[in-house]
This record gives sequence, C-alpha cells and structure tokens, in this order.
Amino acid sequence: MRFSSFSLSLISLLWFAALPDILPATADTLQTWSFDRSRNQLNFTTDEGVQPIAQLVPSPARIVIDLPGIRLDRPKINQLVGGNVKSIRIAKFERQTTRLVIDLDPAYTVDAQKVLVRGTSPTQWTVQLPEFQSTIATQTSNNPIAIAVATPPPAPTPPPKSYSTLIPAGQQLTWLKGRLSSIRKTYPSLSTGLLFVDLETGDYVDFNSDKVYPAASVIKLPILIAFLQDVDAGKINLNEIWTMTNDVIVGGSGEFQDLPVNTKFTAQNVIDKMITISDNTATNMVIKRMGGIKYVNQRFAQLGLPNTRLREWLPDLGGTNTTTLKELAQILAMLDRQSILSRSSQANALDILRRVKNRKLLAAGLGQGATIAHKTGYIGTMLGDAGIIEMPNGKRYIGAVIVESDRADSAWDFVPEVSQTVYTYFNSKPRFK
Repeated sequence: MRFSSFSLSLISLLWFAALPDILPATADTLQTWSFDRSRNQLNFTTDEGVQPIAQLVPSPARIVIDLPGIRLDRPKINQLVGGNVKSIRIAKFERQTTRLVIDLDPAYTVDAQKVLVRGTSPTQWTVQLPEFQSTIATQTSNNPIAIAVATPPPAPTPPPKSYSTLIPAGQQLTWLKGRLSSIRKTYPSLSTGLLFVDLETGDYVDFNSDKVYPAASVIKLPILIAFLQDVDAGKINLNEIWTMTNDVIVGGSGEFQDLPVNTKFTAQNVIDKMITISDNTATNMVIKRMGGIKYVNQRFAQLGLPNTRLREWLPDLGGTNTTTLKELAQILAMLDRQSILSRSSQANALDILRRVKNRKLLAAGLGQGATIAHKTGYIGTMLGDAGIIEMPNGKRYIGAVIVESDRADSAWDFVPEVSQTVYTYFNSKPRFK
C-alpha cells in the first residue's frame, strides 16, 4: 500500500513518496494532513474544533474544503500527488480561514453527493472520494455543488476533577484552554506548565500539572507553610534571635549575603526576607533551624506533597529541587482554606506573600485593584510563579506557571500574557466554559 504524507513545514515542499508517517504541522492550528492514495482519502487534524465547509467546483474539477477559524500563517503549499488526484493545495483563504483543495486530473470528476466528509471528533476529519468518473461521459454544471458534511458527535463531558479536597470538583474551562493553547504555540522555544483553578467552582485549565519541574525559589512557598506549622506547634518562636553563620551564606538573590557573618535577626525577619526578596541565605537559615533538608522533606510528605522535594541548599542553580503545579495548587488551597495553619499564621503568610517584590510574572498580567499572594522563582533555564489571585469583583483563583527554556527573555513575556488572558476571562464572566 502506498501512503503519501504531508505536513505544514518546509519538508512538505519536498517530494513525499518515501515518507511513511504523518509529520507534525508547524502552522497555527492545522496540526496534520495526509492523503492515502490507496483509499483516495484525505485526513486532517486541527488542535481546536472546526466545522468544515465543502464543495465540488467543476472546470477543472476540484474539491474545496474551507476551515473557518483555522488560521494558516504560512505560504501556500502545492503538493503533487499523481494518478487521478493531481495535487493537494493548502492556503489562507481569509485571515481566519484555511482552505484545502483536492485538484483532480482534468479528465476526471466525482459525484458530489458521494463525497463523504466526516469527523470522528471536532478535531479529526476525513474526506473520502468516491469512484472517479470521466468528464467526457459526464455532463456537469459550471456552478459549484455543495458537499454534505457529517457533524461529529459531541465529545463526552469528562467527569469533574478536583485539585484538592478543599476545592469543589470542577470542569475544564474549554474556551480558556483553547485560547491558552494558541498563546503557547506562539512561544515554540518554551516548555510550559500552566494550572489555573477557580476557588469557588473548581473549574480549571491544566497543562502538565502533574509533571515534575525544577522548583527554583518557588520551593520557598511550601517551606514557609511548613515553617509556620512548626510555629503553631510551639517548636519555633517568631521572636527568636537567629545568628547568620558562615555555613548558610550563599550567593544569588537576597541581601543577607552582603552583611557581616554573625549578624542577628528575628525569625520573623528571616522568613519575611526569604519570601519578599527571595533571599537564599535567609532560606538556608530557615531550613537549618527547622532541622535540615531531611526534616523539611518529611514535612512536605506530611503535607501530601510527594514530588516537592529539597535535594540541595539554596540557590540550587542545577534545578535539583522539585515540585509540580498540582502540589503548588494543593498547598495554596490549604493556605487559603486555613486547613493547616492557625488564623494568625495564615494571616502572617498571606501578608508576606502579598509583599513579594517581583511583579514581573503573574502579577504583571492582573488588572487594577487585584491582589496576589505568591512566590516566584528563577534559575536561568526555568522560571515560575504560584499564588492566590483575588479580583476586585470578588472572584478568587489559584494560578501556577512554570516555564523551562534557554531563552529566558521570551519566558518573561509569556507568563504575563497568560496571566492577563486568564484574568480577563474571569473578569468578563463569559457565557461559555
């Protein structure tokens, strides 16, 4: 069986006969397309749902399939096929419409009523050609003939999903996920994880929330919560005086490193600097006072965070300390619902987290009057941010983003764009999920 495949990339300009597999597209939303000569069948997929419009155009005979809402930011493609199908063409018909054309050999045509355009899902489609007919023996009109398109069955609604026992189980916000999918495609050099959860309804958008990522300074968020639990348990007093010894002094972010060895601070001052200016030396002082890395990991496990682990003292430029977006959402939900801290420790944590100095990530995409209690992190090839956002209209949601890339400049643009999109969505109260 001969199977001819094409993709929307530079390789599709080359002869395709030797390519056995469907290649991924690099266009905006048309993912793959291929023509099976043995079956006379065109297959294509999109990353968002589409309702094609098809017609048979005579003289010369060709089948035209328009994909409204599917953009093509590429030059048009004209790929030779051979046999009764002369070529496949793909081009931008209108700004928001991609057009696929199946050019038939001038000596042949098909019965438009027997062309089957079917969707196995809103994103997966086939165009099945019937037997070819000689144009000499067939009298045809010069007017285009509409081709029926079989609408695929609606996708089943997935069961509700919960990211914490403290948040209602919710549904995927499909419109918002589609919009964020489009944004992610405009940053192809980035590997991104996104999680946003409505604290009232549990509705969510999730990209890679279970993936284990380098945590960078975002790890200081669960460290803060575990520390304040020890305060509530009477193990530590916030008025304690700590001495900054040489073994905890490190470089990277923070100002403690510039102070003399044996400088003294209150415990409250140390946790404040650990979060608000992401002071690495302050963080090491906290870890040391709590009992060391092994003890802190035990506390993470007790909090139900199996993938959130310390392996190195800060600054951990190698990215060995890890977490997941789902576990960050869980710890934020516990903080928000006051399920793990006393009222005073909850208020203390939220106050510190709202005073984080770095406002270039999630905070940069929020509207006027919104607040965010969060922790950021950055180690060169990774940056992240996780927090609780409260809008002026009362809407509250959790946001967590981690980006891995060698191009940090684009990552700093990506996160605010995503944050602004999510904020605008929740602020506009859309009719559709």
